[in-house]
Amino acid sequence: MSRAQEVWVEEKVRAAGYESPAAFADAHALRPYRLQQLYRAATKELAPTLDAITVLPAALRESLGARRFALESLEPVTIQRSNDHQTSKGLFRLHDGNEVEAVLMEHWGNRTTVCISSQAGCAYACAFCSTGQAGYTRNLSAVEIFDQARFFARELAARDKKITNVVFMGQGEPFANYDAVMDAVRLLNDPAGFGLGHRHITISTVGLVPQIDRFAAEGIQVNLAISLHAPTDAQRASIMPVNRRYPIAALMEACGRYADATKRKVFFEYVMLQGINDDDASAHALAALMRGHLYHVNLIPYNATPDAKIAGTADHRIRAFANILDAAGVPTTVRVPMGRDIAAACGQLRAETQPKAHRTASQPP
Repeated sequence: MSRAQEVWVEEKVRAAGYESPAAFADAHALRPYRLQQLYRAATKELAPTLDAITVLPAALRESLGARRFALESLEPVTIQRSNDHQTSKGLFRLHDGNEVEAVLMEHWGNRTTVCISSQAGCAYACAFCSTGQAGYTRNLSAVEIFDQARFFARELAARDKKITNVVFMGQGEPFANYDAVMDAVRLLNDPAGFGLGHRHITISTVGLVPQIDRFAAEGIQVNLAISLHAPTDAQRASIMPVNRRYPIAALMEACGRYADATKRKVFFEYVMLQGINDDDASAHALAALMRGHLYHVNLIPYNATPDAKIAGTADHRIRAFANILDAAGVPTTVRVPMGRDIAAACGQLRAETQPKAHRTASQPP
């Protein structure tokens, strides 16, 4: 079996109470090809239930169901749709009662993007992010991460559509859960399963330098996005505590090493915050950071969060900021917000089970 198949089978059989895949196979007198049929049905054919896997004998399906072998590691709690019908947000309950959110965005031209979470909560406490403001609970497993994409893939398949892109930009810091995220990438990419190309997957990080170096050595064509959000240490540290550990110079050196090693573009996310990082001087400083490599800046209009006393930059000011970058030769895109009306836009994801989810804006962090 491939690494992706091993990960899926291992997690599923342990969740059903078996000590190992070997114990599971012995208990049901399964030959290896039966495990591969299970894996293919769940990850490639997107079977909703065991009963839908008709290549398995009925007696085996019944036996697996009696032992609570489940194709899903997530229970959908609520699914919200935006008024323009382009964005769907799912709240999912995990086996231990914790919850995470994931988002499906449907763009023009049949392009679709699923934004998935890698942790229940986040420990990095970025000032502009609802997830970070509400605290950290635990890492997700590789299959818990993958099953968010599987859920929305099934929804799209009912309308003869497919997921075309997956971004690790939901709840949590992906590189703080590195091994599980890499296994989730394998599950997403496996040609015998989900089959999404590496170039259609993007991982975002707040800038964990050792993991960026490790990612550069993976030899895969998954996209890297850096949550930069400010061009100087003073600005960045005021909104992103991680900058005190990995200041901008160290972060940019790691990005340079990554670009040199992989020959791949690096994307930089930059949320526009009024009076914090949106003046002309910040634009020129950001342009200077972008020199020398194949870098691309995504400017993100700020999406309101419950606890942050921060205002977003006005549209005209975002355009002026983008013009400075353009004039300096920096490839720049202004992100179009999606799902604001259901709190599904960038920085707005939060689960009620997070430790500080119910803190009000007047309460100290």
